[in-house]
Amino acid sequence: MSDAARRRDLLVVLLSLNSGATDAIGLLALGGAFTSVMTGNMVLLGVSGIQGDAALALHAGAAIVCFVLGCAVGHRLAGGARDGDPVWPAEVSRALSVEFAVLAIYAVIWMARGGEVSDTAALGLLALNACALGIQSSSVQRFGVPGLSTTYLTGTLTTLVMRLTAGKSLRDVRLSALLLLGLIGGAALGALLSLHAAPFAPLLQLACVGTVLLAARSLVPAPAAA
Repeated sequence: MSDAARRRDLLVVLLSLNSGATDAIGLLALGGAFTSVMTGNMVLLGVSGIQGDAALALHAGAAIVCFVLGCAVGHRLAGGARDGDPVWPAEVSRALSVEFAVLAIYAVIWMARGGEVSDTAALGLLALNACALGIQSSSVQRFGVPGLSTTYLTGTLTTLVMRLTAGKSLRDVRLSALLLLGLIGGAALGALLSLHAAPFAPLLQLACVGTVLLAARSLVPAPAAA
């Protein structure tokens, strides 16, 4: 693997940290739904129907819809993997820049309210976060690397276990392990900020995506001369 590919993988790990932080903030402060784990939201949607919990159903349903919309936007901006792609296609940065803008809007609203939002505002902020992670999720698919994801990490865990069971070395599952640790670490940091420094929680998300965008500039190939 080239040095550029290793650097790309580390940046994707940072995006998984963002996913963990965003999910933790959604669960603890924005109505109890996930912003990237749509399987979990579908379960919450079913449970809320049996319990008659309209608020939970609304939050879970809104997160699903906005994540799907975000995925569509991310795919339109980043496109699908193509033969001859560089390690970091410029289109990925374009999509992640839109994600950053969406998170910035959420951050401004959140911080203006000191991290204390009404139920209505929480629903809107949850929707923005879900849209942002939808963009992130589909844009990462442009890399065309099997198993490389920042949101669908149940599949990553399954792949890790299968490879270890097949006798692969820890080196062979290093990236999968780092993605999972990034998600867990991000969730811990997001929860810590939500519970003890709520006004500053969005800064973690902005720092993750912003760092990725800045660091990726060295991986994006220069435009061809006319």
